[in-house]
Order: sequence, then structure tokens, then C-alpha cells
Amino acid sequence: MPAKLRAISLIAFGFLLSTGGAFAQISAIEGDVKGVDGQPVKGASILIERQDMKGVYKGAKTDKKGHYIYNGLPLGRYKVSLVIDGQTKDYVDGVKTSLGDPTPINFDMKASADKSAALAKAAEAGTLTKEQERSISKADKDALEKRAKENAAAMAKNKALNDAYNGGMTALEAKQFDTAIDSFKKAGEVDPNQEAVWAELAKAYNEKAETEKKPDVMAQRQEDLQHATEAYAKALAIKPDDAALHLNLALALANMKKIDEAKAELEKAAQLDPTQAGKAYYNLGAIYINSGQTDAAGDAFKKAMELDPTYADAYYQYGVVLMAKMQVAADGKVTYAPGTQEAFQKYLDLKPDGPNADAAKGFIASMGGTIQTNYVNPNAAKKGANTKKKPTTQQQ
Repeated sequence: MPAKLRAISLIAFGFLLSTGGAFAQISAIEGDVKGVDGQPVKGASILIERQDMKGVYKGAKTDKKGHYIYNGLPLGRYKVSLVIDGQTKDYVDGVKTSLGDPTPINFDMKASADKSAALAKAAEAGTLTKEQERSISKADKDALEKRAKENAAAMAKNKALNDAYNGGMTALEAKQFDTAIDSFKKAGEVDPNQEAVWAELAKAYNEKAETEKKPDVMAQRQEDLQHATEAYAKALAIKPDDAALHLNLALALANMKKIDEAKAELEKAAQLDPTQAGKAYYNLGAIYINSGQTDAAGDAFKKAMELDPTYADAYYQYGVVLMAKMQVAADGKVTYAPGTQEAFQKYLDLKPDGPNADAAKGFIASMGGTIQTNYVNPNAAKKGANTKKKPTTQQQ
């Protein structure tokens, strides 16, 4: 072969060797992806990042069987990440590709979750083994340790909160109001975002105030009622749509003689929870009675009856209001307001053995004819019942 042709052949052969060598440096990564339910994950993205030099390879996605493959990767060391809905769910560091068959990198999300939970538990307990420490990166180890500290702090906080709250509930049940108040205050300091803590603190102040009706403690009563309204306000700041909180705040305001404010809170309670609207208007009627506004009380009791036709106490109190409207002529003839007897009878229909049953029967019996101007309910003499006893409000 002429020298020139031989040189050309050698160049061509060298080019083929060079080309063959370049093709031989190409590798691939493939694998399967399973979800936390153990089923194949379709449409998950695989992000491949080269670690021995710059290079990012995207585009691989899992098929309906959860399988993926990425061809055409230069030989090297890679980080392979599983990305679902834009979030990295798992990754494998230091993947070295090789010639020949694709390097297998599988992702099992359930196994990974179990492993992460075990590592987190070990980190929290301070029992990470050498093997576990080697299996995670420094960044992951630092993250686990941070999480362990946060969990420990959260557990300590929860214990302090529960201890204070439960102590308050126990004291409140035992009518140890000052102890209950101190405990609920401590719970509020631990976590001021717990609506139940403020609601129970308000209840403790309210119940304490109910024991402070003698003249020498009236100033303390007003102070405790003020604290109750403040605690209810904190609870409502957290849970503004709680009808029961509005109702109970209204009762505290009513006890402070803040009638207009109490009425506004009761109306909010009725709007927020129509099923409790009857109780809200009953309480409004009781507030009016206790403030000497009889006509307004009658309207409120009547509204309670309309909203809840089974609210027996509303019928009784409405009957009492109507009894106050009876007219006595000079000859002793009595004219009763329309609906008086019907109100008492409805109460008896709904609560035949209710606490006001005897009084209701006495009222009905007295409506049969004339009475003396110094009339005394015969039932009161027989049972000692006080038919003029003012209604009490009913908390939620």
C-alpha cells in the first residue's frame, strides 16, 4: 500500500478509535418509583445533577409502571433526586455510573419515610448508631438534631400546658376558684393561643363572682367580672365565631349592669348559632327582668318561644311577665293579659315535673275568678314556692 494511502488509513482508524472511545464513555441511570402506598408512581420527575463537575440533566419521568430511564450520561458521579409536584421527596448522593447496563436507582417512598422516622427518633433519643450517622449527610444530621430539639421543646411545652390546664379544671370542679384562676393563667402564659384556656379562666372568674354578693365584697365581684370579660375577649379573638363564648360574655356583662353591651353579644350568639337562639333570647329576657325592664323582657321571652317552641322556661317567664299586667277592678274582678294562662299551660305540657310546675299550676288555679287585693298564691303557702323569683340566666 502506498505510503500516502497508509497514512490516510491510519488517520481513519485513529478517528474510529477515538469515536468508539467517546461512545464508550456514555452511561445511563434507570429505576422504579413506588409511593407510600406501595403502588407505582406515574409522572414523577427525576433530576440528575453531576457532582464531580458541573452538569444538570432533566427530563426523565416515570411511566405508568413507575419506571424511568435516562440515557446519554457521561461517566461520573451524580446526585439523583425524586421530584413530585415540584418538591424533592427523596434523593441518592454519590451515584457512580458505569459502562454497560444502566445504574439502578430505585425510590421507595414508604421505606424512605420509615427510615426517616427511625432516624428522627434515634436522633431525638440521642441513640444514632455509627452506621446511621454514616448513612446521612451532615446537613441531614444537623436538620435531624434541630428537629429533635424542636420536638423536645414542643413536648415540654405541651406538658406544661396540659399540667396547668388540667390543674385548673380540677380546682374549678372543686370550687377552688383562686387556685383554678392561677392555673389557667399559667396555661395562658405557656400558650396564649388556646381558646379553651381563656374560656375556662373566664368561667372561673364568673363563678367566683357569684359567691361575692355581700356588700363588703361587691368591689371584688366587679373586679372579677371585669377579668371574666377580658378573658372571654381573648378567647373570642382566637375563635370569633363561637356562639357560646358570645353568650357567656353577655352574661358577664349583664352582671356588671352593662345591658346594651350584653344585648349586643346575645344577638351575635343568636345569629351565629340559630339552634341556640332561643336560649340567647331567654337570657336577654332574664337580663331585662333583673334590670327592671318588664316590657322588654316579655318581648325577649316571646322571641325565645318563637325561635324554640320547646323552650319551656321561656313560656313560664313569659307567663310571669303577663301576670304582672293583670288589671284588678274596684269590685275585685281580675282581667288577665291575653295568653297568660296558655303560657303557663304550655310550660306544664313541656315540663310537667319542672321546677316551676307547682307555681304554674297555682297561677292557673288563681285565674278562675276574683281575688282579694292581698292575694297570696295558695301554692306558695303549701310548698313555700316563690312565684316572684327572678329568672336566672343560663350559660352555654
